[in-house]
Amino acid sequence: MRILICEDQDSIRRMIEALVEARGYEVTAVASGTKAIDVAMTESPDIVLLDLMLPGQYDGWEVCRRLRSDPATKEVPVVIISALDDPDSRKKAADAGANAYYTKPFSPIALLKEIDRIKEQLTKG
Repeated sequence: MRILICEDQDSIRRMIEALVEARGYEVTAVASGTKAIDVAMTESPDIVLLDLMLPGQYDGWEVCRRLRSDPATKEVPVVIISALDDPDSRKKAADAGANAYYTKPFSPIALLKEIDRIKEQLTKG
């Protein structure tokens, strides 16, 4: 299973990458929304782990909206991992099409359980 991680903070991106790779998943990790969209269109990830506050042209909400609007990626589950924990950010993420929302600091075990749950849903398909 292929997982795309989009997180601009190097230490957090590396930690999430190590966490999911240790579980045996194939990982591509990027630091910007633009790169996340490019990778999603070319590598067809099974899950996207997405930060909201990203530098550059596209923040996480816009990345999620763009993934949802493209036929090639509209069904890919998007899990938000963000420092933002306010109702407005959560609503905006849900409106953009996010499947789940975790706040930083997050529980690695909870995130892995979410990935396992999504994987199970995808295999039942």
